[in-house]
Parts: sequence; structure tokens; C-alpha cells
Amino acid sequence: MALNYIWIAFFLLAFVVALVKLVFLGDTAVFPEIINSTFASSKTAFEISLGLTGVLSLWLGIMKIGERGGVIQLFARLLSPLFSKLFPEIPKGHPVTGSIFMNLAANMLGLDNAATPLGLKAMEGLQELNPRKDTASNPMIMFLVLNTSGLTLIPISIMVYRAQMGAAQPTDVFVPILLATFFSTMAGIIAVSLYQRINLLNRTILLFLGGASLLIAGIIWLFLQLSREQIDLYSTTFANVFLFLVIIGFIVSGMRKRINVYDAFVEGAKEGFSTAVRIIPYLVAILVSIGVFRASGAMDFLIQGIAGVVRSCGIDDQFVGALPTALMKPLSGSGARGLMVDAMSTYGADSFVGRLACIFQGSTDTTFYILAVYFGSVSVTRTRHALSCGLIADFTGILAAIFIGYLFFN
Repeated sequence: MALNYIWIAFFLLAFVVALVKLVFLGDTAVFPEIINSTFASSKTAFEISLGLTGVLSLWLGIMKIGERGGVIQLFARLLSPLFSKLFPEIPKGHPVTGSIFMNLAANMLGLDNAATPLGLKAMEGLQELNPRKDTASNPMIMFLVLNTSGLTLIPISIMVYRAQMGAAQPTDVFVPILLATFFSTMAGIIAVSLYQRINLLNRTILLFLGGASLLIAGIIWLFLQLSREQIDLYSTTFANVFLFLVIIGFIVSGMRKRINVYDAFVEGAKEGFSTAVRIIPYLVAILVSIGVFRASGAMDFLIQGIAGVVRSCGIDDQFVGALPTALMKPLSGSGARGLMVDAMSTYGADSFVGRLACIFQGSTDTTFYILAVYFGSVSVTRTRHALSCGLIADFTGILAAIFIGYLFFN
């Protein structure tokens, strides 16, 4: 329901802003730009779905091998103590627990192409347990918010963009992103737990949060000992080795179970095409509304208004130049990526604004996109508190990014 109102608001606000620009500013190009954006966004939505088809087929095929080979059940048993607390409505030892873990692991390593099909597979498993098929269940919401909070250990793509834009030290945002995304994820877990009355003081959860904090501290310490070249090499190599190990591990598990690995892969791959087709309408809806909002100039007015408010409060408004990336990230990953590159191009890759835009890009995830694609893939229309909790995580990530950006770079 919340997505419905927001979707309508994008169009209405875009129309009002465009009408003001036409009548009072004489901008005759604004409405043609809006209409052109609808065609471009529709085309982009289809191209994204088409591009996902091959990746979905590959990873859903690999996941099918893992299911039959017992890998998913193994992950479910290992994570059962923690997930039984965060996902109390999932039966202990259920295979979907392993799918959830694989998706979150891919996200943490910045493996976007692998994370999406794994996430869609997890959503299908959660939908099987969902008693109300059109309404998001509690486990679905916790899973979605863990995704939208964007916990990232190795922001490979951002470091690559910084190198391409001429940054003297492309990896200098690694630690700030790690810190900001950690705060975002913790805020998301806490928000969902409060909504669903999950006891966070449970010993298992406390041990996990403490262990995660120590792990992050250890990773930060390790990478601070490395040179820029070593960080680039090790992080990229680790991510790709991990990804290929997943493929090899699933295939070996299938061989041990003496299943027909090839047939299992093909069976799972067939699901990739149908899933990609199902999400086209949802992608068209969300991307067109975002495109209209941007083309009308409403986003520009929003940023200018925020800058004025910040200045009137006596607060340094230097960070406002990077805010378009932060505000666009929950709406569109590609849009935020473009705004991040634009910020580095306009202000400089090593400027405060350029670096902060990179931290914004890595501190959260595309909340609206994830909700549209993941819920759309299983035909869930009532999202309950998924959006509000996701936005809480996003807002926390933005605040943490600003604070950490000033701490590190200003």
C-alpha cells in the first residue's frame, strides 16, 4: 500500500513541478523530457529483465544442484540457532535458511549479479511458507530489510569507478563504507525486531552481533595493513574465488549425492526465464515513475530546498552536493551510480563531495527496486512494514555516511 501512494506521488509531484516550470519559467522542453523519460525508462526496465534472464538461469540452475546435493540443508542446520531467532516463523532446518544465507553472503561480497537470483530463490521459498500469498510475511520482511540495508564487506564496483575517475587512492572509501553499511544493517535489524517483537537481548543474537562487530574490526585492521594495490588485488580475487567456489562446491555436492547434475541445472535454469518475465511489469512501474520524477526537475528542487534548510540551521552544507546519490540510491541503483560518477566528475574524485557520494552509494541498497523485484517475483502486493523498516535502515546509513565522511575526509 505504501508503494502505491509513493508511486502516485512521483507522478503528481512531477506534473506539478513541470507545470510550474512551463507556466512561470517558460520551460517548454520539460514535458517532452518527461515523456521521453517514460519511453527510456520502459526500455531500460525491459533490458534489465532481459539481462537478468541469463544470470537468473545460471544461478537458479546452480541453486537447484545445491538443493539436491544437500548444500542448502547444510547451511540451514549451521545457521539454525541464529535464524531461528531472527526468523522465528521459519521451521528449524528448512532449506530456505540456506538460500537466505547465500543471498546475504553474495551481497556482502558485492556480487550483485549473483545476489539477485539467489534472493529471488529465497523469496520463492519464503512464499511457500507464507499463509497469505498476497501479503508479506514476517520472515519476508526481515529478509528484505537485510537486503535493503546493503551490508557490504567489499565494495568492488565503487572502487573500480573511483579508479576510472582518477582517484589517487580508489580504496580510501573502503573503511568508511564498511562502517556506514554496518550501522545501516544494525538499524534495519532493530527496526524489524521492534515491529515483530523479536527479543534482541537473546544470547544467540547478542553473540552474533558481537561476533560481527569483532569480524568487521578485524577486517578493518587487516586492510589497514595493506597497500592500495594489495587491497584492490585481494578484495577482487577473494570475491571471484568465493563465487567460483560456490559453483564448484554445489557441483561436487551433487556428485556426492549421485544425482544427475546436468539435468538438475537445466531444471533450475528453466525457472530463470519465467522469473525474469514476471518481474517486467514491476520494473516498468517503478523505473518509469523514477524517470518522470527526475526529468521534471523535482529532484533538483528537493536538493536545493534541503540545502537552504541546512544553511538556515547554521549547519555546514558541503555534504548536500552528494545528497542526490543518497536520495536516489533507495530508488534506483543505476541512477545513484550515475549521480555518484557525476559528483566525482563535477567536484573531483578526491573531493569531499566525491568521496561522500561513494560512501552513500555503498552504505545502503536500492530499497524500492528490491521491494518491487522481490515481492513482484512472488506476486506479493501488501508489503506491510517492509518499506518503513527499509527506509529506516537507509536513513541511518545516510546519517552514518555523513558523520563518517566528515570524520575521515573533512
